Amino acid sequence: MKGVIAALLAAGMPAAAADVELNDQQKLGWRLFETSCGVCHTRPTLIAGLYGPELNKDTAGGREETIRDIVTNGTPRMPAFKYTYNPDQIAAIAAYVKTLPVGNQALTIPPATR
Repeated sequence: MKGVIAALLAAGMPAAAADVELNDQQKLGWRLFETSCGVCHTRPTLIAGLYGPELNKDTAGGREETIRDIVTNGTPRMPAFKYTYNPDQIAAIAAYVKTLPVGNQALTIPPATR
């Protein structure tokens, strides 16, 4: 039972924070990501789906400039954040996204125990 609780607590941690030490810019990016991006790009529960795609270090071909442009100007399915965040804040979000491993939102279902 303790292992299940530990796994659930770890699942709530940002993947990057569990794997690498974030610098100040990435920490700011994490806070902004959780505020505005996480609504669509993270799972609200362990079994829920995602509204938007998973974001990770390979997003937009791994090009941070492209990530900043998408966050700034949006896409047909995503709002623009150029009126919400300044360029430094948008750069911080992109820097944080670059720390996220591929598969950070993958469903991991524990094996059945009988």
